[in-house]
Amino acid sequence: MSLLLRAERITKVYTNHRALNQVSMAVPEQSIFGLLGPNGAGKTTLIRIINQIIGPDQGRIFINNELLKPKHVRQIGYLPEERGLYKKMEVGEQALYLARLKGLKGEDARKLLKGWFEKFDLMPWWKKKVEELSKGMQQKVQFIITILHRPKLLIFDEPFSGFDPINVNLLKEEILKLRREGATIIFSTHNMGSVEELCDHIALINNSEKILEGDVGEIKKEFRSRIYEVELETTKDLVERLAGEHFSIIGTKSQNGFVTVRVKIKGNATTNELMKELMPAANILSFKELTPSMNDIFIKKVTGKFPLETLENNKQGSAGT
Repeated sequence: MSLLLRAERITKVYTNHRALNQVSMAVPEQSIFGLLGPNGAGKTTLIRIINQIIGPDQGRIFINNELLKPKHVRQIGYLPEERGLYKKMEVGEQALYLARLKGLKGEDARKLLKGWFEKFDLMPWWKKKVEELSKGMQQKVQFIITILHRPKLLIFDEPFSGFDPINVNLLKEEILKLRREGATIIFSTHNMGSVEELCDHIALINNSEKILEGDVGEIKKEFRSRIYEVELETTKDLVERLAGEHFSIIGTKSQNGFVTVRVKIKGNATTNELMKELMPAANILSFKELTPSMNDIFIKKVTGKFPLETLENNKQGSAGT
């Protein structure tokens, strides 16, 4: 697996605040790499170091096995969380100006921009001032400018902030297409809901330190909870049958005459053994493994406990009724 970017033991300290502490990560080429964590974890500081906006106090960054240098700026497209366009400039004029700064020639830039503006339904706004655009439209303009020069590395810091669901899906489709066409993407967010749709690899940062990194599929396998959710028509003798060293009922809920039970498999017990115990005691309507989400995994890493391990007990009944 070839790497486009490698960060080694990055540390950054501000007055009375350590923003990053010995953070290392490896971003595979032509992947979508999720840089995850809560607000204030250190994600944006790391992104600014990669963009050479600020420098690290310790550590090094490599792009294509070459130590990061000023020339690499042209190979990076950066969409910051803090949006900012010149409010009094015309939209098209500003887009052309920023495209020229990225190294594109005038006519090439105009042709590319008009293609993207048509795709994003922005052409009627070409001659309008930026201040006349909605926030979502302004964000689409910045997205276009970020990707227009086809950089090797794209960095999106909270790219979906402020977008409605339709435009979120539009951007997701474009991000996936950019990866298919060869781009490597760092996708930074504290909202992990869309991470599993997009990311191949992730790094979790919390309180300035990396606490987890790897392939999304492998991480989800590693953190399997072995918790199963079973929907039943009856729960006759269920508590007695599942008592012991192999299984434990960790929550129940009754609704519309059916009972949902969460069961944790312990030790070397298998799903076949669980089904063997369930079938004589109940009519099984559904049976599924509760796979932890990236949000669940983050909570597990920070608190030591999966949120899956609870299920509200409904007052109408429980597994003992």
